[in-house]
Amino acid sequence: MVRLPLTPAELERGQRLGTLLRLARGERAMLDVALEAGVSPETLRKIETGRVPTPAFPTIAAIADVLGLSLDAVWAEVRTSQDGVGPSRPRRRSHERVAS
Repeated sequence: MVRLPLTPAELERGQRLGTLLRLARGERAMLDVALEAGVSPETLRKIETGRVPTPAFPTIAAIADVLGLSLDAVWAEVRTSQDGVGPSRPRRRSHERVAS
């Protein structure tokens, strides 16, 4: 499977996510937050610095939970109109037919 390069908007969103998590962590030690979330400190560091701009959902959910952030709040903070991403809507699966 070939992974397409990330767009500038995706990279920027990763930076915003990292900044949000870093600010929410405050004075708490990165090691403590990472261990409580069940991720490695290196993973948390990479997310906070934007080196992993598209982390897995369970990873962000676990970190957000430890930091007391709702996923709705995280999404609202990192999403902007310049992302080219509109409001969340269900996507049609490839096996579903479009009603005519």
